[in-house]
Amino acid sequence: AAMVQKYQSPVRVYKHPFELIMAAYERRFPTCPLIPMFVASDTVNEYRSEDEAIHVIERRCKLDIDAPRLLKKIAGVDYVYFVQKNSLNRRERTLHIEAYNETFSNRVIINEHCSYTVHPDNEDWTCFEQSASLDIKSFFGFESTVEKIAMKQYTSNIKKGKEIIEYYLKQLEEEGITFVPRWTPPVACKSENSTCHPRRPVSPAINIPESATKEGLSSKEILNTSSSPSEPTAGTPDDKLDADYIKRYLGDLTPMQESCLIRLRQWLQETHKGKIPKDEHILRFLRARDFNIDKAREILCQSLTWRKQHQVDYILDTWNPPQVLQDYYAGGWHHHDKDGRPLYVLRLGQMDTKGLVRALGEEALLRYVLSINEEGLRRCEENTKVFGRPISSWTCLVDLEGLNMRHLWRPGVKALLRIIEVVEANYPETLGRLLILRAPRVFPVLWTLVSPFIDDNTRKKFLIYAGNDYQGPGGLLDYIDKEIIPDFLGGECMCEVPEGGLVPKSLYRTAEELENEDIKLWTETIYQSASVFKGAPHEVLIQIVDASSVITWDFDVCKGDIVFNIFHSKRAPQPPKKDSLGAHSITSPGGNNVQLIDKVWQLGRDYSMVESPLICKEGESVQGSHVTRWPGFYILQWKFHSMPACATTNLPRVDDVLASLQVSSHKCKVMYYTEVIGSEDFRGSMTSLESSHSGFSQLSAATTSSSQSHSSSMISR
Repeated sequence: AAMVQKYQSPVRVYKHPFELIMAAYERRFPTCPLIPMFVASDTVNEYRSEDEAIHVIERRCKLDIDAPRLLKKIAGVDYVYFVQKNSLNRRERTLHIEAYNETFSNRVIINEHCSYTVHPDNEDWTCFEQSASLDIKSFFGFESTVEKIAMKQYTSNIKKGKEIIEYYLKQLEEEGITFVPRWTPPVACKSENSTCHPRRPVSPAINIPESATKEGLSSKEILNTSSSPSEPTAGTPDDKLDADYIKRYLGDLTPMQESCLIRLRQWLQETHKGKIPKDEHILRFLRARDFNIDKAREILCQSLTWRKQHQVDYILDTWNPPQVLQDYYAGGWHHHDKDGRPLYVLRLGQMDTKGLVRALGEEALLRYVLSINEEGLRRCEENTKVFGRPISSWTCLVDLEGLNMRHLWRPGVKALLRIIEVVEANYPETLGRLLILRAPRVFPVLWTLVSPFIDDNTRKKFLIYAGNDYQGPGGLLDYIDKEIIPDFLGGECMCEVPEGGLVPKSLYRTAEELENEDIKLWTETIYQSASVFKGAPHEVLIQIVDASSVITWDFDVCKGDIVFNIFHSKRAPQPPKKDSLGAHSITSPGGNNVQLIDKVWQLGRDYSMVESPLICKEGESVQGSHVTRWPGFYILQWKFHSMPACATTNLPRVDDVLASLQVSSHKCKVMYYTEVIGSEDFRGSMTSLESSHSGFSQLSAATTSSSQSHSSSMISR
């Protein structure tokens, strides 16, 4: 398979006039001590126009390529010959160089174009630019080796290019040459005998044999940049990237990385007539895909489409977060870290994620997180200006003090996963570092659910501290200046981030309200509702194949009081008959009611209770999990909680008797969701966290040994 590699340089600006740069450039011929592999050159062809404005010279250059001895032997050559054709136009003040290989030209095709031109905004400055392509058709089975050698030699020469010009400029200066006059047309003279041929009026020479020249491997040395030969105006700085700008705003990139950025940017300008992302953002997508230009282009295009669909460019200006977010979302920007990165503080443990999802729906939450990311991009730009160096990512400090089972509420976790997914896809390489502080015992559970969705590059940037470890060596002070450590972490700095707290139930919206706002709250699709009657509990069957799985549940008691139980049975219950609803079917529109435990089954013989019963009052939200000890069938049961009989007497109270006549008071309503998490989801990070902190998580301990069972249910009132 043929491999084609392309290279496009940024513009390199020399703050010297074109004529002086030309004088420096010419000094590298016939050989140049600064380019050891450039052994010799002979002039093959030369042409000068009568007025001296045009000078074209073709040279054959002999190069001693730094390649393994063996490869040279196989190839049967010691030197590689290149043809380099330089076309100088003194009137236009341009030099175009083109070079191609003569050796192995049937196997390998190398083409290079370079140009020196006048800077579009300053006629005393010179721009240099170069591009090249390498196409290896075949090379005795050593194609990839040859490609590596060629790329290595090429990029090392690119880096040298500037030094060489500067070296000869200095040499000229030492000889007292600091100015070279511009070309002027010969003056027509009338004498009695001879008449100089009248010159045509000077006009831009269009079709000069400028053959957008290029200068063999040796030109790489000179890397500078400029506009395309035909239209000098195209070289406006907005349009092209110059080397100094890249260094100042984007960072130290290798020549090939610069080339990828320039080519991807060029492609965007040609194909996306609309708004194209800022250079630093294009660069993030390239970094996220290790500068594989095709892969980066693919994810960048998906992101641009997504931005358009969701009007993301307008979020910061047009969207005002609802009051409930401003009051209860415990996150905000807080100065910057020691590297000058913007710092975002999130007090996740203090935040009622469930309440926020129920009050806002997932869309509003996602939109808010997007506005935070957009603000982050803006702050990076700002800090790049302030600190005088490229800053392209931010640091996030997450305080987990207060994290509990409520944060493992599945719809909340699902919302979190979707948010992470959207952010990963559209804001790659924006997280410089993530400091997770005061991680509590339930953290590993959350971590195992979330970590598969996080890109490996991103995951390497996580630092996790349990308890007060962050105050010790290797802790927060390594990353954040003492003066800005927030008060709630024992620092001196007042932190404006909202405290969070529970979102009042009165702010919860019904599914219908959220629907009407065209915010699809998928929590309603994953919840099921059930009716529970006196004598007719609602039961759900879960079959477990792998012993150490985790059954998770999350339910709201909408009406009445109930008892929640979990049972285990080795044999499968009979599927419920259609008419099992019996008399109750009339009273249960919209809520299902299923019994699985056979009337003849005996507790302790046919099935066993694996958790102690949990009494749940009307209005409560319950989340919990159970690590299974055995395979088989598990039954979750919601049972009517009978009213306590009158304490003073065993006789039923009149109220109770009356109540029992009204069927409706015997109907409870539950909205529930259950899910089984396979034990494989708990590998890796659980054990590493466990080992770093003894007894760190009951759950992880329970998952690793199936001999014990453990459950935790938490009620949030």
